[in-house]
Amino acid sequence: MNQEILRTQPPSTDRAFTVLLSPTRRGARLARLLTVAHLGAWGLPSESAAHIVAELAANASVHGRVQGRDFQLTLAVSGRTLRIEVTDTRGDSTPPGPGAVKAPEDDSEHGRGLLIVEALADHWGIAPGPVPRKTVWAEIDLVR
Repeated sequence: MNQEILRTQPPSTDRAFTVLLSPTRRGARLARLLTVAHLGAWGLPSESAAHIVAELAANASVHGRVQGRDFQLTLAVSGRTLRIEVTDTRGDSTPPGPGAVKAPEDDSEHGRGLLIVEALADHWGIAPGPVPRKTVWAEIDLVR
């Protein structure tokens, strides 16, 4: 006997936004503002995503900066997942991956960004290449 299985999940609404930004404090701030604006226009929550983008864009501006080369922000919604990607042109400067991020000394002014990403994202990681680039990505489950 053949049975047809009915799917109860709503159809996936795929959306994407990509922009190149200067690897400066202003570019990092604009990345956060654009994230809030696009997710708001899409009717999606933006608080966690805004914090993640702020940290990844700041890292791209400080650690991934190469004179004359921009970093790229991509927001993509696929099904029930928001994927955030920040790509810079310093593939030779790779941060520690998930689970390997260490807390900085108490009096340190830096080093907490990836801890914030790790706390807010459901999954995150680093994808090398193509040379000379690397992408740090984070995914947030939109249904909690």
